[in-house]
Amino acid sequence: MKSLWSIIIVGIALFFASCSSYKYNTTRVQNLDFSQYKTYGWLPPVDSLSKNYFTNDISRSNIISSANKEIEARGLSYSKENPDVLFRYVTIVNNKSRVVYSQSYGWGGPWGMYRPWGWGWYGGGASYPVGKERFRYAHVIIEAIDRRSNAVVWQARGSGEIKSPEKAINNLPKVIQGIFKEYPMK
Repeated sequence: MKSLWSIIIVGIALFFASCSSYKYNTTRVQNLDFSQYKTYGWLPPVDSLSKNYFTNDISRSNIISSANKEIEARGLSYSKENPDVLFRYVTIVNNKSRVVYSQSYGWGGPWGMYRPWGWGWYGGGASYPVGKERFRYAHVIIEAIDRRSNAVVWQARGSGEIKSPEKAINNLPKVIQGIFKEYPMK
């Protein structure tokens, strides 16, 4: 019986570990009929001033090939000559920090004999800040621009924490797929 529960707990942990840690946001021109766009093309990527892991050939290839696959799955055809809509992307990697908290492990009643802010007998007390942790956070932004009006008609962003540049580059196809789930045409 204990081994069955162990297997279930490990399975649940693996399921949650495999979930995407990227967040997706989108905005669009609300009353626009996106089915009018039949052909697409690419503009050069927008340069970013931030520290960027995605300015190499492998990243560019992962982004463009994954995006082409997603765009063509929505019924658009690539055209170098007068496409209806133009796509471009920008990648941004920022340094961020967050406060790290620790539990107070006092014991001896509500006043806590070990720490004055602790509660309970062996822990579970109030948490308090102990420092800051630095991390990197990446954004991949894709925009669709109406070629005739030269106006952005759709923009979507995939954002997430980067633990390793290599993993971030290898995850680009999944991020692009998540971004295009937000595209108005299925």
